[in-house]
Amino acid sequence: MGRVSLEGIEFHAYHGVFSEENKLGNRFTVDIQVEADFRQAMLHDTLKDTVDYAKIYQIAKSHMLEPVKLLEHLAHLMIKDILLAYPHAKQVCITIKKHNPAIGGVVNYSVVTVSYPEDYD
Repeated sequence: MGRVSLEGIEFHAYHGVFSEENKLGNRFTVDIQVEADFRQAMLHDTLKDTVDYAKIYQIAKSHMLEPVKLLEHLAHLMIKDILLAYPHAKQVCITIKKHNPAIGGVVNYSVVTVSYPEDYD
């Protein structure tokens, strides 16, 4: 078993419940971890036998461009597409941080983490 991770992916996007968030947008940081069996990749040195982190980035980017209200939903959409691309994945974990959330106080960021299979009963 092995893990491919992308950490600290930064986006400016328009996710949120409040209308100000949808108009002004915000800075988001996304971390993605995908666990899979990498034995064939280790033996044969071929990209098709692993999880291509460039493809994972493109999946995240495509979802960051489509505004949603909840970060939980956003993480679920990313996981769903990662599993479609890599059905052999054993676990996918997405953490999304919204910097300076609009909650009326000083907060560095709010954080949502969703994992497959744990959160998919």
